[in-house]
Amino acid sequence: MKSRYDNEMELEFLSKSNNEAFARITVAAFAAQLDPTIEELADIKTAVSEAVTNCIIHGYESTEGLIKIKATLLKNEIEIEISDNGKGIENVELARKPLYTTKGDLERSGMGFTIMESFMDEVEIHSVLDIGTKVIMRKKIKKQEDVEENAEKNEEKNALIN
Repeated sequence: MKSRYDNEMELEFLSKSNNEAFARITVAAFAAQLDPTIEELADIKTAVSEAVTNCIIHGYESTEGLIKIKATLLKNEIEIEISDNGKGIENVELARKPLYTTKGDLERSGMGFTIMESFMDEVEIHSVLDIGTKVIMRKKIKKQEDVEENAEKNEEKNALIN
């Protein structure tokens, strides 16, 4: 069977807060195949943590349900899809605004989507009331050879300028 991805994994777990760390570490271990920098790996872990926490706190509130993660690798990119079958988001555009929260009584900052968007290259949010929410995040991993090649080009440019 020919896949359009180099590798793929799926994970399903209960919406318990102690599973957030499990999800974050599992996706990071999977992403490690792309040989990311420590900073890139930290970005992925932070974004996954925010998405899973949103499912637990907002999607299921005080009930339990399943959270699903599907991660795929292609060349130097990871795509992470995190979904729940919770209550959904009434207004996605409003929910994306920094500091917006529906849980003002909790010590939450309302920055979940903003954090995901700042740490990942692309973030898509699909939500239907009473059906659930799916967040799709993508991040390109810069290969070390590309970083070194860019550094050499910059050195050449600087030599020409000076």
